[in-house]
Amino acid sequence: MAKNEMISTAFSRKTLLIGVQTPYNKTDDIQAYYDEFINLAHTYGVTDYININVKLREVDPGHFFTKGKLSEIKAIFDDGDFDDIIISDMLSAQQERNLNDLFDRPILDRTRLILAIFAKSAVTAEGKIQVEIATLQFAKTRVTGFGVHLDQQAGSIGVRGGPGETVKEATMRHLSRSIDTLKRHLEKIEKSRGTQRKQRLNQKVPQICLVGYTNAGKSTILNELTGSDVLAKDQLFATLDTTTRQFNVQGRKIGLISDTVGFIQQLPHQLIEAFKSTLAELSYASLLLVVIDIADNNWRSHIDVVLKTLDEIEVDKEMLFVFNKTDKIDRKELQVRLKSFGFFAPYVAINCVKPEGIAPLRKYLEKWKPKPVVVEPKK
Repeated sequence: MAKNEMISTAFSRKTLLIGVQTPYNKTDDIQAYYDEFINLAHTYGVTDYININVKLREVDPGHFFTKGKLSEIKAIFDDGDFDDIIISDMLSAQQERNLNDLFDRPILDRTRLILAIFAKSAVTAEGKIQVEIATLQFAKTRVTGFGVHLDQQAGSIGVRGGPGETVKEATMRHLSRSIDTLKRHLEKIEKSRGTQRKQRLNQKVPQICLVGYTNAGKSTILNELTGSDVLAKDQLFATLDTTTRQFNVQGRKIGLISDTVGFIQQLPHQLIEAFKSTLAELSYASLLLVVIDIADNNWRSHIDVVLKTLDEIEVDKEMLFVFNKTDKIDRKELQVRLKSFGFFAPYVAINCVKPEGIAPLRKYLEKWKPKPVVVEPKK
């Protein structure tokens, strides 16, 4: 069995899901983190599984799990006759290689799992190219994890790269060349978007962008505001490709609203890099609607993830915090959380169950006065 291949998404396989709490996991609600991991596995297609949760006081540099925990996991694995293993955290190349060898099964860590979900969810040519670039960039970081045999010489006279080129060097060169080819294709798509963006800016059409943690309800809000039928699943990363619709209030055109890919904690940096061309649209927005699932116990950390990601892609825009799914939380608890909204200014609290539930957002946008868009040149 190939050790580093992605697990097939056609699941008739029994999978061991291992949720891990590490010392550097600062989540407010570890159970919510575990639940999110299970949802990621469901989104990927896992149906036949056993889930165990493990708390680590320290992370072993060689096998990730400490010796005692690893022994416990191995016993569960052997008794359960599992086909695959998925781990909620990220592994180094060495840790992945060692675990592959120990279990003789393909191991999916958090990065491989999210990459696989993105590959499954991508619909447009642009989305597929971006995911492929991210996957190849991740593969470059894993070349060193394939073993010492990659350091052996593979070059020969007459072969590009020259005599004495190692398998590792040849592999890295092939991956780099493939990434460059895909980036050139992506640049052609970006030029088309740039033309459309220039027309919009010349016509001074305001653009509002929905951003937020994955599955916070951004696509549903887009549909409610614009009367669209964009795919809106109760599923992580249901939206990868940017969707833009016209937004009117009482027959008056307010501007355009765009839905964007959702963020998540520990989002692989390769995906952030690959999707920067799509997320660059945020730099041209007049307003960001930061959508937060207020019913989620980790709502505060979700805000931190969103703001950190925006900072990473150098987006600093006017924001409105949209605290969504108020219908899914106890009224008393909702009031407690509403009282702590003080430092989020401005904000609205909504739900999309009934038309009146989203009324506070409609009213805000109706009175909103867009400011001129200023795009700072990248350094």
